[in-house]
This record gives sequence, structure tokens and C-alpha cells, in this order.
Amino acid sequence: MEDYLQEQIKLINQKLEENKELLSDPELGALAQAEIIELEKQKEELQQSASTSEVASQNTSEVSSEGITRVNPNSALLEIRSAAGGDEAGLFAGDLLRMYSRYATSKKWGMEELDRNEGGLGQIKEIILKITGKGVFPALKHESGVHRVQRVPKTESSGRIHTSTATVVVLPEVSAREVFINPGDIEFEAFRSGGAGGQNVNKVSTAVRLKHIPSGIVVTCQTERSQLQNRENALSLLRSKLWEMEQQKSVGDIGAERHAQVGSGDRSEKIRTYNYPQNRITDHRLNKSWHNLESILEGNLDPIITALQNPEV
Repeated sequence: MEDYLQEQIKLINQKLEENKELLSDPELGALAQAEIIELEKQKEELQQSASTSEVASQNTSEVSSEGITRVNPNSALLEIRSAAGGDEAGLFAGDLLRMYSRYATSKKWGMEELDRNEGGLGQIKEIILKITGKGVFPALKHESGVHRVQRVPKTESSGRIHTSTATVVVLPEVSAREVFINPGDIEFEAFRSGGAGGQNVNKVSTAVRLKHIPSGIVVTCQTERSQLQNRENALSLLRSKLWEMEQQKSVGDIGAERHAQVGSGDRSEKIRTYNYPQNRITDHRLNKSWHNLESILEGNLDPIITALQNPEV
């Protein structure tokens, strides 16, 4: 990763020299000066990032599984992905995003978008959010699993009900103390973001992709204008995924674990069905239904979340 950072710095130095040659141009001078300011900022951040990696690489510790049960209850990473169902699954993933966003707003939680991959109009292929606020992770952790929707798509002329799915994963934010990642185990790639963020994101490689070689886990962050910020967000997401992997190993007997809590968070588990024709949401872990689907999709999730937190009531 350090070699790649140095290569990025070298490329920025080349761009700086090119722009400095244009400073005397009466038409391009002002644009060149603005570009130089942006490039100098990027260079400073990359140098800081390279320095951080060099210090960290002096440690030879591997990813630790000790003490990783201590997580921050006031921060969570929420991933939503469309699954089976084509375009309708992408639209449903967008509906889930809206539901969780409105619920977070009602709780006065903060939201930060880390990565987004869209399909057609209104469709979400994948989105990752960082949500912060009092009690975020305990409130949302039971949302992990496969969410199923049954409804008539707008494009369905015969009125036939379709079934589509989207997956939700909720991870806690885990500190570097709890899960240390050896920098030598990471492949680093910077690339130009394709999302919003102004002209700078298309000129400088601010988006970041990290691959953890031992586990094969790949994470991407591209919504920030700064490569350093995207890199820190990507490392945070990677730590959380490694935490999840260790937790799954420690659970052992998943069946026994389900008796201890509501749901295991297993991504293959169908946890909830949103039935539009019957105006009903059913949580299969509780075997309980609510008949105010529209209100819940508008973000009024408290009845379901409270029931999941207190399954015996």
C-alpha cells in the first residue's frame, strides 16, 4: 500500500508541474492556479497517509480476536443490497434505504454515506451508511438478514404479484484497538470516483478500495472528496467486517445461538416479509405481524424494533 501511495504522490507532482507551466497563460492561468491548490491539498493528505502506514507497518501484530465483543453502541454501519428480483429488488432496496433514513432522522441520529452503487431510476444495487447516535447499534442490529417484498410492480400490466428480496447487514463500528489490521495484509487501490462531489473527484483519485488478503474481504469508499477520509472510512468498514467474521466463528452452533437472541444475523435467513396486497409486515423470527405497512416504511419502526429487543414481552 505504501508503494501505491508513493506512486500517487509522484503522479500528483507531475500534474503540479504541468499546471505550473500554464500559470502564465492569460486564459488558463486562473484554472491552473485553482488546480494547483487542489493538488497540493491532495499531496499533503497522501503524504500524511503514507506516514501513518509507515508507522503502523512497524507493528507485526495480526488481526486480534481478543476483546472484540466490546463495540461502540452509538455507531453502526448499515449495508443494503438488492438481491433476487431484478429491477424490483433494486426499487425495494431504495424503499428500505428511505425507511431507515427516516427512522434515523426521527431519532436525531447522524448519517454519513460511505459508498453507493445505483441501478436505474430509484434503484439501489448497494449502499453503505454510517449511522451515529445514542443506542444506534442495539436498536438496529436485529435488522440484519434477508428482507422480502411481495407486491405488484408498476411495470406489471397483468397485476401479477412479484416476490423480490434485499439484504441488510448492520455492523458495529470497531476501534483499531479491538481489531488491529497489519498494513502488510492490505492491497490498496485509489481510483476516480464516479459519484457526486464536484469536479475534483473526477480529476484526482480520491476513491479507495482495500482488499484484506488473508480473508479476501474487499471494501470500497468513494463519497468523500478526500482520499485520506475515504481511506479511514474504508479501514473502519474493513475492521467491522473482520469483527463480524470472528463473531461468526465464535458462535459455533448457530442453532443454539438463535435461542439466546432473536435471529442470528445470518444473511441467508429470511427475517421479514413486506406484503403490500395485505398491508402487512411479518417478522418471521417473532412470528408476529403489523398491519400498518405504509407507516412503517415511512420510518415508524419503533414497534418492530421494540418487539425485537424484548421478544418475551
